[in-house]
Parts: sequence; C-alpha cells; structure tokens
Amino acid sequence: MPAQPGVTVGALLASRPEVFGLALELLAGADGVERVITSPHVQKTGLALAGFHAFLKPGRVLIFGESEIRYLESLDGGSRTSAMRLALTHDFPCVLITGGLTPPVELVVESERARLPLLRTGVVTPTAIAKLASILEDSLAERAMVHAVLMDILGLGVLIAGESGIGKSECALDLIVRGHRLVADDGVELRRRQETILIGTCPELTRHHMELRGLGVINIKELFGIASTRSSKRIELVVQLERWDPAREYERLGLDHAFYEILGLRVPLVRMPVAPGRNIAILVEVAARNQLLRSRGHDSARAFAARLDDTLRRSAVPAPVTSMNDDEDDEVEPGGGAR
Repeated sequence: MPAQPGVTVGALLASRPEVFGLALELLAGADGVERVITSPHVQKTGLALAGFHAFLKPGRVLIFGESEIRYLESLDGGSRTSAMRLALTHDFPCVLITGGLTPPVELVVESERARLPLLRTGVVTPTAIAKLASILEDSLAERAMVHAVLMDILGLGVLIAGESGIGKSECALDLIVRGHRLVADDGVELRRRQETILIGTCPELTRHHMELRGLGVINIKELFGIASTRSSKRIELVVQLERWDPAREYERLGLDHAFYEILGLRVPLVRMPVAPGRNIAILVEVAARNQLLRSRGHDSARAFAARLDDTLRRSAVPAPVTSMNDDEDDEVEPGGGAR
C-alpha cells in the first residue's frame, strides 16, 4: 500500500508567496518544521481551546483567527497556559495565525515547548484558508510521469501518446507551426487535483524544449516565440498514435466513445492510425475541435446516426393505396356533368 502523501511545514514555509499570495513567517517551534501536513483541509475550531478536542483531525493545519486570539486574551495567565498546553498536545502539524495578529506570549512559549511550528500571515482568515487550501491541494496531489507530448489546441489540453519513434514530436511541431502551444515533449508530469481534474506540466529541465530525430534538441520558445508554449494545462483528450494495421477494423462513424485511465480518472480517447500520406497534425486538430463540440453538447456522429435512422424509418413506411371507386367517382360524363 503506498504511503500517504504529505508536505512538511518547512516546505510550506518555502512555498513561493509571489505565486500564491500567502506570505508566512515562523514565530516559534522551529524544531518541528519536519512535521507533515497530510490533508489540504484546514481546521478552525476554537472549542479546542476550551478542552473540546473531539473534532480535531491529525495532519491538518489549525487556524487561529481573531475570535481565537481574543478568547485567549480574555483568560488570565494561568488559564491561558493550561488551555494552550492542553490544545497543543494533540497531533496536528502546525498552527497558523491569520490577519497579522500578535499571539499571546503563552502561545509562543507553549508552541516552542511542544516543538509545534507557530506560523503567522497578514492575510485575513477567509482568504488565508482559501490560499492555503490551494497550496496544499497542489502539493499533495497524486502524481505520475508518462512518455507523451502535451499540447494546448484551441484551449483544449491534448495528450498525444504512442510508442517511441511513431512521430509524436513531429506531430506536435506541425501543430505549433499551425499556431497551437506546446506544454511538454517526451515526458509529461501529471497530477490529480480534486476529484475530476488532471493537470499536466513539463519538468523544469526540459521546459520549452523538444527532441527531433535528425535535428536534435530545439528550443520552441526561442524559435517560435513566447506564445508558442505554456507551463501547464488541464488534460481533456488523449490521442493514441498507432501504426496502421491493414487487418484491423478502425472506427468509421465515431459512435463508440473510448476512454484512457490516468491516476484513476477517465479521459476521452481517440485512437489515431499512422500511415504514409496521412496528415496526423490536421487529424489531431480536428479531433480536438470535435471534442470541444462534444463537451458543448453537440455530437456530430450521433446526430448523423439519428438522421440516418429517421430516413430509413420513413422510407420503410408503405405509400397510401388509392381506391378504384374514388377514381370512378371523379370521372366526368360528356357534356360536363359528373356521374
């Protein structure tokens, strides 16, 4: 069974505040920065200070906002120390004070004694909780590495997979020339966020670079400009390149929807046979356009099949038979009178 993912308090302190907008400072408990945060959810329960610990969850950051700090300030020194000593003995990784508030001295002393990191941010409580959850979701996301190319095609993240040497990079280069954007070539880092979101990015070492047999390694950003690349993209379609097999029956109508499973998530899949004379880049772009239509509720293949079924159904209905008696009643006698 794999170990539960986690991020240390030290790693949280080292997170880039300019990216997430959550600057953190360490006030006490530096000896405990190796404590591990295992949940992106925080806990803000002032009842812990009153001795009620039933709903404190291990692995979650404990938030002290203005109400908790003001409650501590209302206690006398002895009661404050007792409340702090009881609350801080439980198994959670750190305490975060929001709003730039100054903690009581007893909180600093007991945090140092318990080797529990005491952090502070100037961001107000609701915003701090949202930003902290975003940082932890990203850090605790389940991850994997795949041998593929990731492109941003018309705003759709398309993962181009296939065996080595089948032409993934050449296809991606053709798409870049057509105005689409490269995220990662050869190796794509995947991480799962929330329940349905799969994000792909490029390792720092190979970012903006592409390997082409016969040319070597090229820098896409320098060749085609900054607009030809991006750092990450949500994956919403997988195109699997496969060598053409004459004995195999390939999808002709597109009625059967296939899926590619990555990190427990199912992503729409298109199997694309590769053969001489086929422009794979154009086909991949059309597959992306078609997936965008499907995501908006329009399925061209199913609409065509429905029209075909309706046409066949109407052509199978026999034409109405005209009665001979009705024809005779319409005959006109000589002289203009009807019989």
